Amino acid sequence: MEVMIILVPLALALGLAGLVGFLWSLKSGQYEDLEGAAWRAIADDDEAVPPAQPEVAPSRS
Repeated sequence: MEVMIILVPLALALGLAGLVGFLWSLKSGQYEDLEGAAWRAIADDDEAVPPAQPEVAPSRS
């Protein structure tokens, strides 16, 4: 039962830290554009780059 003196305040502090972090993320606009983030994840904006040709060493004849 003596460990409860440590665990209860620790659990309350961690819960409060999580709540503060969540409220900060709401205030900073992390959840404003959920649809756009989903489309950006699957968008293919990169152009296809042809594979590099291996360089051939000059032959010594």
